[in-house]
Amino acid sequence: MSSGGKHAGGAETREAAAYDVIILGGALSGGSAAYLLARGSPGKRILVIERSPSFGRRVGEATVEISTYFLTRVLGLTEHLNHAHLNKQGLRFWFHCSREDEADRCSEVGPGYNVRFPSYQVDRAKLDEEVLRRAREAGVTVLRPAEVKAVNWTPGGQSTVTYTRDGETHTAAARWVIDASGAARLMARAKKWVRPNTDHPIGSIWSRWRGVGCLDGLPFREEHPRIASRGVGTRFTATNHLIGNGWWSWWIPLHGGDMSVGIVWDDRLTAPPPGESPADRLQAHLRQHPLGRTLLEKASPLPDDIHYRKNLAWHSERIVGDGLFLVGDAAGFIDPFYSPGMDWISFSVTSAVHLIRGHWDCAADTAARAECFNADFTESYRRWFEAIYKDKYLYMGDYELMRLAFRLDLGLYYLGVVSQPYKRGEPALTQPPFTGPRAALPFRLIRFYNRRLARIARSRAKRGTWGRRNLDGVFAFNSYRLDWTLPVRLLFAAGSYLKLELTEGWRTWLSPAAKVPQAVAQPSSDT
Repeated sequence: MSSGGKHAGGAETREAAAYDVIILGGALSGGSAAYLLARGSPGKRILVIERSPSFGRRVGEATVEISTYFLTRVLGLTEHLNHAHLNKQGLRFWFHCSREDEADRCSEVGPGYNVRFPSYQVDRAKLDEEVLRRAREAGVTVLRPAEVKAVNWTPGGQSTVTYTRDGETHTAAARWVIDASGAARLMARAKKWVRPNTDHPIGSIWSRWRGVGCLDGLPFREEHPRIASRGVGTRFTATNHLIGNGWWSWWIPLHGGDMSVGIVWDDRLTAPPPGESPADRLQAHLRQHPLGRTLLEKASPLPDDIHYRKNLAWHSERIVGDGLFLVGDAAGFIDPFYSPGMDWISFSVTSAVHLIRGHWDCAADTAARAECFNADFTESYRRWFEAIYKDKYLYMGDYELMRLAFRLDLGLYYLGVVSQPYKRGEPALTQPPFTGPRAALPFRLIRFYNRRLARIARSRAKRGTWGRRNLDGVFAFNSYRLDWTLPVRLLFAAGSYLKLELTEGWRTWLSPAAKVPQAVAQPSSDT
């Protein structure tokens, strides 16, 4: 490999050199893979090629229970997270009722008290820089800014990466390549593995804002005493979701005072109002929601930090091969709802590290193990989407239906996913969700009730009852625990679902399922 960078000792090199692992991208996915490999195998030569001279802010600021476990107990970032980021207080939902209604009449779902499990609202630029700094200190060679131009993956052999730095072209060689290029998805594009998820045509606009109203601040509490009086938990540092007909928005506070705000919508159901720019469309859409209008009254978006993207959902036809592992967003993306992206990073990075370490210990069965990982992650993406996200935008804006789905989704996430690393440790993160010998039944169960809720939402739309409880509803729940109360509470949630089927769902038992979702009517309070 020709030169271009500094090795762990800081000396400049101009000679070609081979590496054990080359990582394309140095943000959270690439930086954490590099750090874990270097920390566990100090003698290995690991190269990170990062395009940017410094990281900018990006989507993915909320951790959930699995990604928090990965960041704290695997990477060891607890002190950094507590110092440079905010403690998150769970998920909170505010349902759209009518444009004319007051904010404190929007139905609300959220914790009544502060949550039990740790999670964080993170500034990704700070987090990514910290992880990459630790990787460099562990002996990883980091080249930045440098741009990857070509990757020649040779299964089972030495692969080469061509990149440019300081106007010069260089080549590096390694037995393993990890693609952590995120939305650039270098390998998937080059190999034509990109497969758009046409069953989930979602788009998004997001930005950072200054001056957003504080849900726990004295002015807000005095103006909206009904909201202040229901529940004692902290609202402002939760991931607040404003939800409506075929769309939802996230509101994530960041350390230092900025607020990450974005909307996601299903093109089959709705779209933001037209405007001269994405910023105008974002503001116009959010101000249609009573609480959004209140929170943005004195706020303004940062003009150089506005993003717009269509067709977010996609996956790579291949994710793992002998000598190659696509991690994080370079392998696929489903939906930002429930913040699965950082969980996907946790599972894929941990699996890549274990596969490569296994090869270093015993190279005999590497190809077979790589194919097993590829099958697992491909199946995980498909089942994750079909169980949780397919047609969810049909009903997520209905307070009654989403409240029930949230109880079931979250409870089963705790039971089947969150519990595993706390029982088995880090190796549990090498088994992605909905895979393994006992995963078929939970997958079918979750897929079943989510499809049924979507069918009931269509029926409500036709009968004019969709969103009938989006006004003045309150569900203040207690956080789940990993003990005997978890299955008991899931049984109660299942009982509520059966009641819904018997009182209302029967209307759709014999009706054929629509292949393409039909637009959902606005809540009855609008009419």
